[in-house]
Amino acid sequence: MKAYAMCLLFLALVITTTGCKSLFSSSGQRARTPWQNFDEAQVAFDKVVPHKTTVEELKGLGFDPNTTPNIKILTYLDLIQRFIPNSSISMKDLQPDVRACIEAKDCCHAYEMELDMTDSKRYGNLALDVFGFNRKTKTTGWRFKALVIVKDDVVAYKIRSGEPNVDRLEQKTKPLGPLQELDNVVTKVIGAF
Repeated sequence: MKAYAMCLLFLALVITTTGCKSLFSSSGQRARTPWQNFDEAQVAFDKVVPHKTTVEELKGLGFDPNTTPNIKILTYLDLIQRFIPNSSISMKDLQPDVRACIEAKDCCHAYEMELDMTDSKRYGNLALDVFGFNRKTKTTGWRFKALVIVKDDVVAYKIRSGEPNVDRLEQKTKPLGPLQELDNVVTKVIGAF
């Protein structure tokens, strides 16, 4: 009982000496990258010209897996998995440069980059959040994904996707708070009999 009272006293002290906002949890995902925002990544990507840009020029633009973190090197086998994920898509369905690269086998590779630059912060009523009754999370930032296919040391194909402005609100409501999870335990116990 004494430990319980000490915990309550400590919690009361923390709440009165700090703002409630500072007690909310937060998280962030930061990929190391030469670009500070989506637009900078897009500008570098736009400078890559298929059938013209060389591997050396790619390095100067920031697409160098040896010096730029978070770039995967893919083989032609990886490209087959990416572009032909099931039997409903065949080689003849592919863009001609992608098809030629896959057919060139070892003369082909690709650079894949996934940048996730997001921050998540919880907000709302601290007591309801801590006990799991109502959790609200705001996620902001940007995401950029690029694939550059290289054949014989020259860019053959490029494609990109992403979210220049991530701004999401998520709310999880559990009317029974921490007791809400007990339904799984009860179901498992009843199922055991």
